[in-house]
Amino acid sequence: MKQKREDIRNIAIIAHVDHGKTTLVDELLKQSGVFRSNQNVGERVMDSNDIERERGITILSKNTAVFYKDTKINIIDTPGHADFGGEVERVLKMVNGVILVVDAFEGAMPQTKFVLKKALELELPVIVCINKIDRPEARPKEVIDEILELFIDLEASEEQLDCPFVFASAKSGVACLDLNQTPQNMEPLFETIINYIPAPEGDPAADTQVLISTIDYNEYVGRIGVGKVDNGTIRVNQDVVLVNEHDKDKFQRVKISKLYEFEGLKKVEINEASIGSIVAISGITDIHIGDTICSPENPVPIPFQKISEPTISMDFLVNDSPLAGQEGKFVTSRHLRDRLFRELNTDVSLRVEETDSADCFKVSGRGELHLSVLIENMRREGYEFAVSKAEVLYHYDERERKLEPMERAIVDVPEEFAGSVIEKLSQRKGDLQAMSPIPGNYTRLEFLIPSRGLIGYRGEFMTDTKGNGIINTIFEEYAPYKGDIQYRKQGSLIAFESGETITYGLFNAQERGTLFVGPGEKVYGGMIVGQNGKTDDIEVNVCKKKQLTNTRASGSDDALKLTPPRILSLEQALEYIDTDEYLEVTPKSLRIRKKILDSTMRIRAKRNNSTK
Repeated sequence: MKQKREDIRNIAIIAHVDHGKTTLVDELLKQSGVFRSNQNVGERVMDSNDIERERGITILSKNTAVFYKDTKINIIDTPGHADFGGEVERVLKMVNGVILVVDAFEGAMPQTKFVLKKALELELPVIVCINKIDRPEARPKEVIDEILELFIDLEASEEQLDCPFVFASAKSGVACLDLNQTPQNMEPLFETIINYIPAPEGDPAADTQVLISTIDYNEYVGRIGVGKVDNGTIRVNQDVVLVNEHDKDKFQRVKISKLYEFEGLKKVEINEASIGSIVAISGITDIHIGDTICSPENPVPIPFQKISEPTISMDFLVNDSPLAGQEGKFVTSRHLRDRLFRELNTDVSLRVEETDSADCFKVSGRGELHLSVLIENMRREGYEFAVSKAEVLYHYDERERKLEPMERAIVDVPEEFAGSVIEKLSQRKGDLQAMSPIPGNYTRLEFLIPSRGLIGYRGEFMTDTKGNGIINTIFEEYAPYKGDIQYRKQGSLIAFESGETITYGLFNAQERGTLFVGPGEKVYGGMIVGQNGKTDDIEVNVCKKKQLTNTRASGSDDALKLTPPRILSLEQALEYIDTDEYLEVTPKSLRIRKKILDSTMRIRAKRNNSTK
């Protein structure tokens, strides 16, 4: 018989990127007494990964738990970025309600709609937390209307529409239920969670059923499955079977060797857990997201929605440049293969496929950011490899028409830059859907644009808007192919020979365009050392020395002045490369090169392509 577990609440915190989810979780942890009063706690303690800390974004969903009065509240902090939507989709299966965090100034954004849609589809109750009410330009009353409109657009039920609103400043650690009150602490939010989010239900006397919604990975214990106990009890040393709704043949007998629950930021070892508990299970090597752990007597899998498909792909190749193997620790195809397939342990939105070549793997993900985070992680771990330009994944309909992924892009720019943004996105096959003024002399533009039209655009966008523009995108649908897009208008400056760059050679080359290298750097023939001001590729000799003669004219030896080179970040380099180029990635360097290094063969290949 089903029972409610009143001493537990399971919630997920969902929001658009940068609306303050992780900061809110920090405050809930602090005010529930998880940390000692004298403990030094950093900001955004939930973002444990280096890249998360540096970029200020959450990439992986995190579990934590706080105690309020006599109730344990399990909290899952989810990513807000569209590229990590796969993380959000699956963790919602573990919870009984969500807190939707919305910025009191920005209001409902594309990702707010995406995460809210997922929650409403699962019929989860929603608490709306309007955050950053202390911002000088905050407009909480208008934001309430925007959110209610969004609920109506997403066809929310009457009960879902009747949701509580909490007004908070996560940074100051305060919340209130009425804008006329002076908030003191986070208690109103805690009380709303206890009163509004239903307690988990299940049958404690039934056979065990635990759906694995997240996989953690640890060097020492291997894979750790995280999920909610839906029915029965799970114990250490219990014999269970793994089954999966989407893989009917899966039936694997395993033993539970270790069991943990979350308390604050720690995992605490336990002997057994009952319905409603969120547990972590280690010791099962072949555990996957979507698996259900069941009693052998009654192996019934719990339904689990399929994760959204990837939309873009890149080739990851063994580095074969003349400088290969000098900076990386892991350089072979076996190293590359093992690392990419290991990533599949924890990242459900990623696909890795082997190709005809043993040295090349096709890696598909949800967006450029998704794949660039993987590349950055790998180079920090000591891997050396090359990647191709990101390409979108096409579908074909029953009439063999080519379909491509379309994105809805919401662009907020200062008024004076709106014209150039509209022009650039129109060139990239974007259709302007709406245009409206927003506070602060900004204009909001809404486009429908092919995903490939956005590849390599963000850097250009930041330049065009002098760093003041914000662009947010979300996958919309697959639609008929919109025609060819020219990615890059300028050609490249290509090194003519291998060697070390010399000031004299660089000085002559910099008249042709913008350099990416400074003096004393190793280069090789076919490597791209700069961007040409014109449309053609040009070969330059950056290793050229000045020939000494017996007679010198006075004044000819004045110091040569070099313009500082443009150093590309990983994102900028991925945006810059064209379809006939690779990005060589090592722990120390990022080098752009032509796929065909030999200039004669490159010209021949280009001629052959143009005659086809």
